[in-house]
Amino acid sequence: MTSTLEKGQTQARVPTETILTPRFYTTDFQSMGKMDTSASAEDLEALLTEFRTDYNRHHFVRGEEFNQDWESLDPGARQLFVDFLERSCTAEFSGFLLYKELSRKLKDSNPTLAECFSLMSRDEARHAGFLNRAMGDFNLALDLSFLTQNKSYTHFAPRFIFYATYLSEKIGYWRYILIYRHLEQNPEHRIYPIFNFFKNWCQDESRHGDFFAIMLRCQNYFLQGLVAKIWCRFFLLSVFATMYLNDVGERPDFYHLLGLDPQVYDMEVIRRTNHDAGKVFPIILNVDHPDFIGLLELCRANNEQLRKIVSNPGPFTLFRKLPFYLKNLTLFARLFFMKPCPSAVSAHQKTEQSMHTEAQPA
Repeated sequence: MTSTLEKGQTQARVPTETILTPRFYTTDFQSMGKMDTSASAEDLEALLTEFRTDYNRHHFVRGEEFNQDWESLDPGARQLFVDFLERSCTAEFSGFLLYKELSRKLKDSNPTLAECFSLMSRDEARHAGFLNRAMGDFNLALDLSFLTQNKSYTHFAPRFIFYATYLSEKIGYWRYILIYRHLEQNPEHRIYPIFNFFKNWCQDESRHGDFFAIMLRCQNYFLQGLVAKIWCRFFLLSVFATMYLNDVGERPDFYHLLGLDPQVYDMEVIRRTNHDAGKVFPIILNVDHPDFIGLLELCRANNEQLRKIVSNPGPFTLFRKLPFYLKNLTLFARLFFMKPCPSAVSAHQKTEQSMHTEAQPA
């Protein structure tokens, strides 16, 4: 979007919504309030202590490095960066709304969980506010009040909230820290000071992911049995594919701006997140299988054709799109049914079972 504002004016933006944009979620608060966390009470209390400590309470402070004329940035680079800020702010604000609502709804039924969600919502609000303040440097700001009142919400069962948010927080950690490390080594590509904050920022994401890992482990049926394995595969694939199609398919130029190859960057994020998920999930994806990236690339090519159809509307648009939708569905199914890998937690459980069997008297 091209701004015609005079210097000093700020224009409110409302993000456009597509199938790949961040979503806003709600859930069954009553069921979540009844969850038994006694099996991991000690771990949960230790993490709650970390949340209360608020290690980053003094981190998100803008310094002199922000006091520049950012309007002089190359127009193409400016647009790419503003789009990045908008998407990131929307995602953080989505997390804030979900966690804040959970903290309110669980206050009476499960005070410990309520406090955890309240403190995580504090972090998400801080992140969203910092990103929105950055947009102000470009005379823009997201209309967060409009988002609160007018966004459509997707209802997810608690177990799906846990799968999705665990992966979202862990993948966020790796996205931030890998960009930070890259720019530390290549400072000429650091186009804006917000990237200096990513090292501490990503620690919030990691702690949030640790919270959801504890919650998943507390509910045995979330991680054990055939149904759990199916859902773990589904959410791993959904999160990885969505990121890949966003970064490599729709916004590669932003990563080129930072001096990154978007495909190499995304695959590294996927590998690291997949490895982390193996500490919690019973199975993980075989992301190093050559067909994995090959099938994602075919999905990306199909999405490119869909964008061309959208940009050139005409008669029978839906019928023109249909073959590509069907191809993507087939490709996703092929990715889903690729043989998964046993996770670290699964291997540990098998070792324990084997030792227990050997210890039995003959």
